[in-house]
Amino acid sequence: MMPIPRSLKITSTHLERKAVVYIRQSTPKQVRMNTESQHNQRALVERAQSLGWNSSRIVVLDADLGHTATTTEGRDDFTELAAEVALGHVGIIFGWEVSRLARNNADWYQLLDLAAVVGTLIADIEGVYDPRSYNDRLLLGLKGTMSEAELHMMRQRLNAGRLSKVERGDYVQHLPTGLVRTEQGQAEFDPDEQIRSCIALLFSTFAELGSAMKTLHYLKTHHILLPRHQTSGLRKGELLWKEPTESMLIEILHNPAYAGAFVYGRRPTNPLLRRPGHRGSGVVRKPMEEWVTIQHGVYPAYISWEQYLRNQARLAENAQEAHAKQAAMRGAHGAPREGEALLQGLMCCGMCGHRMRVAYKAHVRYLCDGLKRHYAGVTCMSLDGPSIEDVVVQAFFDALRPAQLDALQALLAQQVKTEQQLQQYHRDQVTRATYEAHLARRRYEAVDPDNRLVAASLEHTWEEKLVALHQAEEEAERVAYRTAFPLLTPEQRQQLEHIGPALPALWASGKISNEHKKRLLRSLISRVIATRLASDRIEIKIVWISGHFSVVQVIPPIHRQTDASNYEGLVARLDELTRQGLTDPEIAAQLTAEGFHTARRLAVTPGTIHKLRKNHGQVSSLHRHRKVSMIDGFWTIPGLTRELGVGQKWLYQQIYQGKLQVPDIERLPGYRVYLIRNDPGLLARLRAEAAASRRYDTTSRHQSHS
Repeated sequence: MMPIPRSLKITSTHLERKAVVYIRQSTPKQVRMNTESQHNQRALVERAQSLGWNSSRIVVLDADLGHTATTTEGRDDFTELAAEVALGHVGIIFGWEVSRLARNNADWYQLLDLAAVVGTLIADIEGVYDPRSYNDRLLLGLKGTMSEAELHMMRQRLNAGRLSKVERGDYVQHLPTGLVRTEQGQAEFDPDEQIRSCIALLFSTFAELGSAMKTLHYLKTHHILLPRHQTSGLRKGELLWKEPTESMLIEILHNPAYAGAFVYGRRPTNPLLRRPGHRGSGVVRKPMEEWVTIQHGVYPAYISWEQYLRNQARLAENAQEAHAKQAAMRGAHGAPREGEALLQGLMCCGMCGHRMRVAYKAHVRYLCDGLKRHYAGVTCMSLDGPSIEDVVVQAFFDALRPAQLDALQALLAQQVKTEQQLQQYHRDQVTRATYEAHLARRRYEAVDPDNRLVAASLEHTWEEKLVALHQAEEEAERVAYRTAFPLLTPEQRQQLEHIGPALPALWASGKISNEHKKRLLRSLISRVIATRLASDRIEIKIVWISGHFSVVQVIPPIHRQTDASNYEGLVARLDELTRQGLTDPEIAAQLTAEGFHTARRLAVTPGTIHKLRKNHGQVSSLHRHRKVSMIDGFWTIPGLTRELGVGQKWLYQQIYQGKLQVPDIERLPGYRVYLIRNDPGLLARLRAEAAASRRYDTTSRHQSHS
């Protein structure tokens, strides 16, 4: 017989409605392994019957098995339950405990509010509760809060245990293709030699080409498939050989496991970025400095950690320049012509990526009007041609030096090694296709001939494997007989070493036409990317045909000295050197040695110094001495003439006639300026001689008048 408190809560109105038994477990693993929990939850049907509900009015909702209760996402039965409650069709909800219905207060209190409005009861293994009753609602609220807190504590313990394993290096991660885990839990190289060689070929090709897209193009051109272990789907756990894609290459190149490193926290999930209905959404890629841990040497390494860091830097740089490179590569170089512009067709704008055109004015200029022509924008840049060409031509000459020839030899040797790896890959493909064809043949021969449906299917599979074998053999034969990359013979190297030193003089002699000069430059240079850093600074990136590039800076001539990037520093340094007493030629040499330059030249001239002083009101050491009477205890010529009341000509005559000699006089360092010692006796003698000279001049004038 039902206890009195419960009978008071369960009324005939409740019994006329449905009794819903809600069954849920959090994960598919729990559904498979923890069957006792399901049994206990399904036993709630009997309890509903004992409380007075007819079996025809009892509904079991168990479609949410394997779904977490932290959210309503994916829980269709819970959504249906809430809808039925809101419509007043449910008299009581049975759950083994509150956590089976909801693990967060938002969903829980929403269900409580709906139940309170329509008078639906909620029951668990401990009792029956009426959400309209203050005490019951308070108790249900506490249970929901405790359920949410329990989930938080469980997550905290699990995360702590996971991080503890991570710190010890015991945490088991999914290994990428090319690495396998033994029964003892140790990571090793995949025993399949073809898988290892294919992944090694991918990394070596990227190291040579420096671009994921170029690597993808190389793999596509040579019909190379990449091995991938399926982690989900119908063919989960199988090894498939797939056509390479950009995302596939990027994933392999970014994976630090190939460098032997165990990392954690590389791609966490941000709850704010998750989209409902998309289980894989919200994953963010953290920068390396924000990774939780990095442990080196945990896995066998296909590349070194230093090479991995270089690859990441190169990928980041490629991503920043992707737009500029894509636009720059749209057009062709064009045919070399007789025009003066040596870099015609090679120059690309580093700001918008368009190819720059040539303008012949007083001298050659390279300008980019791509945005103006296509989008009615403004001209990006107009650059001085000769200064850029001088730097590029010098880099071209440097490329012909013996050291660069050694690099070319090493590059050719690397290409030969890559070609050998490619041939080995196709031989491995033939071996694998032969095995699969033989296996298909044995399966076909082993089947009962009377079983025609199976025999036909196996025969079709055998035919497919034979076609694949034939294609693999043709591709391997084509690669085997392809012309190999030639190495530099000693004779060829000797010729290049002789051409290198002689080419600059021949270049400047005018005996080589502009067309031939352009052809020579294009033999090594793919394109030249220019970016203006300042009004007098241009960054030039020379991209060589090998895919490598060199970066240099050019200081072009400009119109105004005030536009120079070092103008303020130049003025300040000029004032400092002037106070030190240096002459203008000495100041010009010092400023040039320190890297300062004028608007038109790469050096500072005395004329520029005079203009700067005039513009900024500075006075040189010479002019400063002309305006003062004494310097360091010595009389200047202007000061002493004012003191004696004579002209400068009289004082210079005293010096030239030998009446004033060392130590009474000194020369101003760096100038033809005299300083006279401030000695009372010397000053008295000069006054007497000046007075006698004035009397003599007066007597001579009187005699001439008489």
